[in-house]
Amino acid sequence: MISVDSFDLRILAALQDDGRLTNQELAEIAGLSASQCSRRRMRLEEDGVIAGYRAELAARSLGFELIAFIQITLATHSPDNAQKFRALVNRVDDIQEAYALTGDSDYLLKVVLRDLKSLSDIVNNVLMPHQSVAHVRSSIVLDRLKESAKLPLGSLSPG
Repeated sequence: MISVDSFDLRILAALQDDGRLTNQELAEIAGLSASQCSRRRMRLEEDGVIAGYRAELAARSLGFELIAFIQITLATHSPDNAQKFRALVNRVDDIQEAYALTGDSDYLLKVVLRDLKSLSDIVNNVLMPHQSVAHVRSSIVLDRLKESAKLPLGSLSPG
């Protein structure tokens, strides 16, 4: 774990809100000079605390109307079978997130799709026929109550 101080935390919190801030704008928020802020930002990037920058796209504006979560149970629990499933997940762009789980299911996938037909296609033509998969269960999102990629920086103590 990387040690961060209160200035670093202010920089990180501001960048989580707006990754396009200039060093001058960021410096004003953090209470530093622009050059100090720039050096800290570069260190946070080099240390991997800041993993990257990207544009947040509005899915609905692009016609992606459906979010679903898909629970997967593997046919067998061997390292080879798990690797085959991981390879499948990494090939399918519709799968936005994938998690290995404890409990009844082995994996949980989040998919973002254009419509119900797209969900049917991914379930029936991609996941179910795959040799590594035994069971598939999907749930369609009716309403999104909260969405955030922000880390809870307030729980970190500077140090």
